[in-house]
Amino acid sequence: MTATTAETEKAPSGHPQRWLILGVICLAQLTVLLDNTVLSVAIPSLTRELDASTADIQWMINAYSLVQSGLLLTAGNAADRYGRKKMLAAGLTLFGIGSLAAGLAQSSGQLIAARAGMGVGGALLMTTTLAVIVQVFDETERVKAIGLWSTVSSLGFAAGPLIGGVMLDHFWWGAIFLINIPVAVIGLVAVVVLVPESKNPQGERPDLLGAVLSTIGMTAVVYAIISGPDHGWTSTQVLGSAAVGVLVLGVFVFWELRIPYPMLDMHFFRNKRFIGAVAGAILVAFGMTGSLFLLTQHLQFVLGYGALDAGLRTAPLALTVVALNMTGIGARLLTKLGTPVTIALGMALVSGGLAAIAVLGANGYGGMLLGLVVMGAGVALSMPAMANAIMSAIPPEKAGVGAGINGTLAEFGNGLGVAVLGAVLNSRFAALVPAAVGAASLPAALAAADDAGERARISEAFASGLETSQLVGAVAVLAGGLLAALLLRRAERSNAPGAGDAPEATA
Repeated sequence: MTATTAETEKAPSGHPQRWLILGVICLAQLTVLLDNTVLSVAIPSLTRELDASTADIQWMINAYSLVQSGLLLTAGNAADRYGRKKMLAAGLTLFGIGSLAAGLAQSSGQLIAARAGMGVGGALLMTTTLAVIVQVFDETERVKAIGLWSTVSSLGFAAGPLIGGVMLDHFWWGAIFLINIPVAVIGLVAVVVLVPESKNPQGERPDLLGAVLSTIGMTAVVYAIISGPDHGWTSTQVLGSAAVGVLVLGVFVFWELRIPYPMLDMHFFRNKRFIGAVAGAILVAFGMTGSLFLLTQHLQFVLGYGALDAGLRTAPLALTVVALNMTGIGARLLTKLGTPVTIALGMALVSGGLAAIAVLGANGYGGMLLGLVVMGAGVALSMPAMANAIMSAIPPEKAGVGAGINGTLAEFGNGLGVAVLGAVLNSRFAALVPAAVGAASLPAALAAADDAGERARISEAFASGLETSQLVGAVAVLAGGLLAALLLRRAERSNAPGAGDAPEATA
């Protein structure tokens, strides 16, 4: 308990308005996450009304996630050093201004710039929300609070296309951004009134070079992951960006090991519990995002659903996560089973859901529905447990950096899942489709087909590629879950005599 006394002794049972603060935080978090996916349904409108090219559309989508993921570590460090309440308020302000600029944009360039500005605000919000949760909740309630926070993450991911579709049915494309403004204003007022200030008392000395290096390195790596599927993984653009990112991050590590007040303490990576949670977090994001990337194609290209119908049919995954975490089942199981077993069970369910989608969902939605529900149960168990494990392995005074690490890992896992499982799909599809037809994509191959029989064979080849890639994802997630559980179990055993890691073991 002594590890958290410095910042919680004034309220041993947590902040008196902690649940109201959590509601405000989750509302801000939901808005940020919706903007990761909401733009996808507006692509036809943007192409038509802004005369946007394919490259413009890609940058409209990627500018937000690229800037946000590149700044997560820096934003978390800034929150720890200068105050989490200040950075949360700054994030809401920047996000609101960026949303206004995006909604009123008159050209592709203006919209891309506005989305980048929203990404800065999003980075501040993503890191400070989780850090504030760590500060206002004590250890007995923190797991449940993080579970609800994780629920919002899943809901935001799934609800973006649905909300965007509804908005576009009634308003012009700019409304999907302007709707953020009242949320940002309400959130800002609530933060000023309700959220207590907290920061690391030893963090006044800024690590400017570390901030620059981490931002450049992470941005370059994420850009390589994002652009790989479009430009080719062996292209100069992708390999060059990846090389720059790895080199700069190497310099960042070298620098952080040699300064007295680093923005990221590299000694965290000697903590077995931290490493186990890191491995699990990457692979849950890998499996969830990669599978949803494949699933939407399966629903539209193989089963023939439209975009909105396909989005609705992915909703059971998010609804399962919401139901299990809102009822507190995940938190109770974590308390009863412990972190390693909960993570192993959760990731086994995610793996089983992926396998069910691959095998049972090949010919209809019924089997896919079962897989989505099983996956949702796995995500509801594993994601809060791993977020709690990461945050518990880091001192509370560095909660912002911990949240930045958690967000960065999720972004990395998301990109990796789409890249790897997409590559498996494309390789399998190319191997099965006749060379004369061409296998650059399913729509192109279908358009080039000569008759109905050939189109049926192409669709079957694509379905086979989807099955293979989903099974690969299932194996990777299961292996990652077992590895994470093993590392966490070893960490608990090695720290059992001491008090440093006891809170997490009983969380």
